[in-house]
Amino acid sequence: MLLPGGGLGMDSTMDDMNLIQAPRHLVRDIGEEIDLEIGPGDVDPSFANTPLIGVPPQEPSVEEQDETKQMPIVSQLPNDDQYSLKAQPAKRKKKVVKRWREEWADTYKWAYVDVKEGTARIFCSVCKEYGRKHRRNPYGNEGSRNMQMSALEEHNNSLLHREALRLQMASKDKIVVDKPIYVKALMSKTAGSIIEAALKRDPHEAEFIQSVQEAVHALERVIAKNSHYVNIMERLLEPERMIIFRVPWVDDRGETHVNRGFRVHFNQALGPCRGGIRFHPKMNISIAKFLGFEQTLKNALSPYKLGGAAGGSDFDPKGKSDNEIMRFCQSFMNETYRYFGPDKDLPSEEMGVGIREMGFLFGQYRRLAGNFQGSFTGPRIFWSGSSLRTEATAYGLVFFTQLILAELNKDIKGLRCVVSGFGKIAMHVLEKLVAVGALPITVSDSKGYLIDEDGFDYMKISFLRDLKAQQRSLRDYSKTYARSKYYDEAKPWNERCDVAIPCGSQNEIDQADALNLVNSGCRILVEGSNMPCTPEAVDVLKKVNVLIAPAMAAGAGGVVAGEIELNHECNVMHWSPEDFESKLQEAMKQTFHRALKAANDFGYQKESPEHWKV
Repeated sequence: MLLPGGGLGMDSTMDDMNLIQAPRHLVRDIGEEIDLEIGPGDVDPSFANTPLIGVPPQEPSVEEQDETKQMPIVSQLPNDDQYSLKAQPAKRKKKVVKRWREEWADTYKWAYVDVKEGTARIFCSVCKEYGRKHRRNPYGNEGSRNMQMSALEEHNNSLLHREALRLQMASKDKIVVDKPIYVKALMSKTAGSIIEAALKRDPHEAEFIQSVQEAVHALERVIAKNSHYVNIMERLLEPERMIIFRVPWVDDRGETHVNRGFRVHFNQALGPCRGGIRFHPKMNISIAKFLGFEQTLKNALSPYKLGGAAGGSDFDPKGKSDNEIMRFCQSFMNETYRYFGPDKDLPSEEMGVGIREMGFLFGQYRRLAGNFQGSFTGPRIFWSGSSLRTEATAYGLVFFTQLILAELNKDIKGLRCVVSGFGKIAMHVLEKLVAVGALPITVSDSKGYLIDEDGFDYMKISFLRDLKAQQRSLRDYSKTYARSKYYDEAKPWNERCDVAIPCGSQNEIDQADALNLVNSGCRILVEGSNMPCTPEAVDVLKKVNVLIAPAMAAGAGGVVAGEIELNHECNVMHWSPEDFESKLQEAMKQTFHRALKAANDFGYQKESPEHWKV
C-alpha cells in the first residue's frame, strides 16, 4: 500500500511512479528549445540529471489517493514482468519524442524558458508573454504533429503576438544612426556662404542640406558671374510655409493610431505650388523640404508657370486594408484641404501614393471644399482628361535619354539599360525602353535585384506586373524564365550596362555602387528618382566623366502631364494616348533645350558631367 503524507516512507520505485504521473517542466539554459509536458511513458536521457524547478511537494488529494489504491504495485511484480512493463512503452515513445524534439528545435525557435513566480514558464521571444496560446503544444506530446503546428499558428496569428511583432519592427525602423553631413569644397566664397547659412539654420536636416549642396555646386559658375543671385538663393532656401500636423486614424480593429503629416509650400513666385504627397515610414520634415526644393527647380525648368511644394506622412500603407488607407487619407485631408486649390496648391502622386490614395484624398477634399475643382493630379480620367498620366514621368525619362544620346550622335537601340525599383515609374520605364528598342535587363526591390540576360519584353513586363499585383516576390520570376536570376541583399549596379536609370529612392547609389557602375561600363546615368546618388557617388561619376541627367530636368514629364490635366481644354475632352505622348515629347524637348542653352551660356562642354546639371 502507498503511504499518504507527501511521499514520506516511499521507496525509489514509488518515487518514480509519482514523478511519471506529474507534469514535468524541463528547465535548461535561457533560449534553448525544450519539450513541454512529457507524458507517461516518455523517456528523456537527461531527465535524471535535471533538477525540477518550482514543483514543491504537495499533499495528494482524496481522488488521487483512491486512484493510487487501485494501481498495481510495481515493486511486487516479478523482475521479468517489471522489465517488460516499463521497457516496452518507453521504447516506442522514445523515438517519437526524439523526432518531434529535433523537428521543433530546428524549425521553430520562437520560445525561451524563464522562471516566473517560482515556476518555470515558456515565453514567446517576441511578446515576452506566456499562456495557453504561447505553449508550443497545448495538447501535450500525445497530440499529432498537425495539432502542434495548429497550436503554433494559433499563437502566431494571435492579436497579442502580431501587435508585439509590429512594435518590435517599428522600433527597429526608428533606430537612426546620426551620420556627419558631407560638405563639398567650393571654389567661390559667395557660393560657400549660401551652404554655410543653410548649415547654421538647419544642421540636422541631412537630405535638405544635400539637395542644397547639389544645386549650389551646379550653379556655382552662375552665382560667380551674378553676385545678386546669392541673396535670391538665400530667400529661395527658406520655404514660404511649413505645416506639421497630427493625423489620427482608426484601424480595422477599432484601435486609434497617430501619424505625423507634413506639407511644405516652398516657393510660389512663378505660380501656384505643385508637388507630390509621399506616404513612407521614414518621411520627415527634412525629406519634405528636400522634395519641395527639388520640385521648385523642376517646375521652374518646365514650360509652365508653377511653384514648388511637397509633403506627406510617416504612415506606411504596406499591409494596410483599403478601409484603413481610406480612413487615414480622409484624416490627412481634414487638415490640409484648406491649403489646396487650383490657385494655391496642386497635390500629385509620390512614393506610397497611387491612384487609390489620390482617389480617397480627392473625395474627402471635394466633400470638405464643396466644389469639383479638379486640382488633384493622378487619378486617371475620372476627373481629368489625360490618358497617360501614370506613365508620363517614366516616358519623359526615356525621351530625355534619347535627346541626350542624339546630342552625342548615338542611338538608344540595343543599349543595355540597368533600372532599379519595382514601382510604377520603374515598370513604365521598362515598357518604354522596350518600345524604343533598348534592352532593359534589371529591376529591384528592397531585398535584392532581378536580372534577365535576354532582356525584358512586353510579355515579361506583364508577368512582372502580375507578381506585383499578387504581392509576390521577384524571386518567382526566375522560376519561370531560366536565363534570369535573383540576387538577395544586392544592387544591380555591378551589371554590365550602357545606361543606368535609378527609380528607387534618394541616396540609393553610394560610393561603392558608383565604382561598380564605372567598372560595368556605364556612360550615362539618368535620375529617375529625386537625388538618387550620394555626394560621394557623384564625385566618383564626375571624375570619370559619366554624364548625369538630373531629375529636375529628366523627371519633368510628371509636371507636364499634370499641367495638361488641369488645362481647361483637357477637362472637356479626352486626349488619345498618341496626342498626349506627342505633347509630352514636345514639352521634354523644350526642357532639354533650355538646359542645353544654359549650359552653353556658362561654358560647360557637351561631354562634361556638369553640362546637364545647370
